[in-house]
Amino acid sequence: MTLDENWFTEAVPGEGVAFSLRIKQRLHAERSPYQRIEVFETAHWGRLMVIDGCVMLTERDNFLYHEMMVHPALFTHAEPRSVLIIGGGDCGTLQQVLHHPNVERVIQVEIDERVTRIAERFFPELTAMNGDPRCELRFEDGVELVRRTADVCVDVVIIDSTDPVGPARNLFGGEFLRQVHRVLQPGGILAQQSESPLLHRQSILEPLHRSLAQAGFSPPATLSFPVPSYPSGWWSCTLAGKACDVREFRHAAAAARAFPTRYYNEEVHRGALALPEFCRGVLGA
Repeated sequence: MTLDENWFTEAVPGEGVAFSLRIKQRLHAERSPYQRIEVFETAHWGRLMVIDGCVMLTERDNFLYHEMMVHPALFTHAEPRSVLIIGGGDCGTLQQVLHHPNVERVIQVEIDERVTRIAERFFPELTAMNGDPRCELRFEDGVELVRRTADVCVDVVIIDSTDPVGPARNLFGGEFLRQVHRVLQPGGILAQQSESPLLHRQSILEPLHRSLAQAGFSPPATLSFPVPSYPSGWWSCTLAGKACDVREFRHAAAAARAFPTRYYNEEVHRGALALPEFCRGVLGA
C-alpha cells in the first residue's frame, strides 16, 4: 500500500498491477492484535476499509461481493435454516444472510473483534441488522470453533475470509475443509471466498478444488463476478456440497425472492456458473 498525493494504492507486485483510489482523508487507523486496520474517505467510492494494506471493501461496490457470497449458496440449499459464517467481520455477509426469512440461526465467527467494531462505527449500513435475534456474533478462531462443533449440525457454511495469508491461511487448508464437511448436514453447502480467477487460478483455485474433493465434497462450482476494487476487478466464490449438486439451484425461489438486491438475480446466478475457456477442465465442466 502507498499513500501519495491523496491517492491510496494497493499494488500486486507479482502481477505488475495496482489499483488506486483518490482519498479525501484518513478517518481511522489502528493496529489490532492481528492486523492493521484503516478507514479512508474517498473522493468517489465512499468509505474504504483497508486491512494490512489491502482493500477489504468500499461503500460503492461491496454489494457485489456480499450478495454473491450469500445468495447463490442459500438458493442452492434446499431449505437453509442454520448458517455459520467464518470471518466476515464487516457484517455485510451476515446482513445478506439475514434477508432470507427461512434462516432461523446465524453464527458469525470473526477472529478480530476490532474489524466489527470499526465497521459499526464507519459502515453502519452493513451492521444495521446485527441486533437481529437470529444472529450471534463470536470473536474467536473460526478454525478452532469448527473443530469443536458437533457433527452434522449446520446447513450452510460461508467462509468470508481475507486473502489466504496471516490469520486466514488455515481457512483454505485441507484439514479445515474436512472439518467443515463433517459439521454440514447432508445436502449442506459450503461457500468459500476464492480470489480472482485471472490472478489466482493456479495458486488458489486449483488447489482449493483438489482440497474440496479430498475433503469429501461433491464436485464444486466456482462462480465469478465483478468487484472493481479487488485485484484484477474479477472475483469468485466457490460452492461445494455435501452429497448434492451445487450447479442446481432453486430458480423460482431466486426469481421470486422477497428482498431487494442490487446485483444478484436468478439470471446472474445462472450466468455466474458458466466457466471461461481457460478455466474449463481444471475447475470443472
